[in-house]
Amino acid sequence: MMLYPAMNKLTEYIPNRYMMVNVVARRARQIAAEAEATGEHLGEKPVTLAIHEVAEGKFDANTINTMIESENV
Repeated sequence: MMLYPAMNKLTEYIPNRYMMVNVVARRARQIAAEAEATGEHLGEKPVTLAIHEVAEGKFDANTINTMIESENV
């Protein structure tokens, strides 16, 4: 299975794959939590939505907090 959008499109905003996983995972958790809180039905999986947001330039390594400690506070 191929990643869409392509990895080279994603790395325009996030320089390395490790950081990409952190940013996408963090944003996907945010999307899922927001949908659950509002009772909204998502048409796609939260990870897919997060990947598309990164590809659109909405998030990069500087705009999202990937620190695990902040999730437990």
